[in-house]
Amino acid sequence: MIVVTGATGNVGRTLVRLLTQAGEPVTAVSRKITTADVPQGVRAVAADLADPASILPALAGADAMFLLISGDFVAVADNPSDIISTTLSNAKANGITRVVLLSSQGVATRPESPSHGKMGQSIEDAVQRSGMDWTILRPGGFHSNAYAWAEPVRTRRTVAAPFSDVGLPTVDPDDIAEVAAVALRENGHTGRTYVLTGPALTTPRERAAAIGDALGEPIRFIEQTHDEARTQMLQFMPEPIADTTLAIIGTPTPAEQRISPDIERILGRTATPFTHWAHRNAPAFR
Repeated sequence: MIVVTGATGNVGRTLVRLLTQAGEPVTAVSRKITTADVPQGVRAVAADLADPASILPALAGADAMFLLISGDFVAVADNPSDIISTTLSNAKANGITRVVLLSSQGVATRPESPSHGKMGQSIEDAVQRSGMDWTILRPGGFHSNAYAWAEPVRTRRTVAAPFSDVGLPTVDPDDIAEVAAVALRENGHTGRTYVLTGPALTTPRERAAAIGDALGEPIRFIEQTHDEARTQMLQFMPEPIADTTLAIIGTPTPAEQRISPDIERILGRTATPFTHWAHRNAPAFR
């Protein structure tokens, strides 16, 4: 049995499907999950990582766990790493021997950031101290961050974003899920940390154009100022996360612009480009 936390998100939902298709018994965990959210035969357990006791029913009979730390959890938890340590201790006591953590590239590239670096490092440290076989996945930005543009694309065929010509190698969440499935099911990944990126640098302007190509209609790009983008971000994310995110997308480090070979090494194929993601998800923007 494999426990998947964050099972209704961009990575978790695909991971549950991949594991189920591979014949693995799965327990899917999310705060408001129901049986309608998962494939037939998957056990759904509503639980919140911020409350370690709530996840205990999901751990019974499992031997592996996918651990996703959401931004909401980090924002509300007083001591996130302590809470995760408790969850990992409970997992080990219940017979779980393998854990795959979805972390962030910012742990290495923004070590001084409270949100991306220090907090992420403390959680990685907890996983490494757990006594279980561990694998850490560090993706950069997701292709699916473009969902934030869905409403203005649908209603006005426009995209507004800052730093229009700064490129980053964003990654397909489905690729992350596929790597996670391999690490959960196969040997040879214990003690490894993988950086997961897309196959090429793309800019916000290029990503907007790719969505337009997928729709068969032009998308008008509107350049935001730093302050305009920050004001918008603060409506749905804490200030430290917004400020670090703006630093990454505006003045990325060489490491943040590096194209990692890890997806190709693990999956035996190139990472999925943004253009393919845009075509696959075009209905969200129609």
